[in-house]
Amino acid sequence: MDSSMKVAVMGAGLGGLCAGIKLKEAGINDLVILEKADRVGGTWRDNSYPGCCCDVPVSLYQYSFAPSLGWSHIFPRFNEIQKYTEDLADNFGLRPHLRFNEETRTAVWDDARSVWKLTTASGATHEANALIAALGQLNRPKLPDIEGRDTFRGPAFHSARWDHGVSLAGKRVGIVGSAASAVQIIPEIAKVAGHLTVFQR
Repeated sequence: MDSSMKVAVMGAGLGGLCAGIKLKEAGINDLVILEKADRVGGTWRDNSYPGCCCDVPVSLYQYSFAPSLGWSHIFPRFNEIQKYTEDLADNFGLRPHLRFNEETRTAVWDDARSVWKLTTASGATHEANALIAALGQLNRPKLPDIEGRDTFRGPAFHSARWDHGVSLAGKRVGIVGSAASAVQIIPEIAKVAGHLTVFQR
């Protein structure tokens, strides 16, 4: 790989951090990692709902080149994975390459100069010979289009944007969905809710 290349990575979740680590291992140090939020972590930064954990055993989820013993469960909890991402950024020297609160808004290829021209939300611009998209798939919650949702007067939020200021103790709670996040949330909410209803297709 040409060590004179400049590379831009979009996203500082596990994928973006791995890209940065492997680029540096290949001798490419002219790189920037553009992250829309104020810290690394991706989905493990954004998700903190009750019971939140990985549904893959940690022995298969952590990187082989960066094993950790700091796990309290076989299926690691979100806060432990978040710490793991912070440790990756520190231990592999990625901090100087990270640009937080810099969501990539446009990426345009300049064929004449063979460079990507990137513009971020702040208006900052970057040029790179190569562009790596490590945007993940769980970073933009989608709320279901349910009739009456706009007029519902109680608290309502997506699991990926959990409102920790809302107490569910003794409340009538509805959870929409029955997939991976739901099966982690439901047992925790059932312990405190006055009544819990789960809606699934």
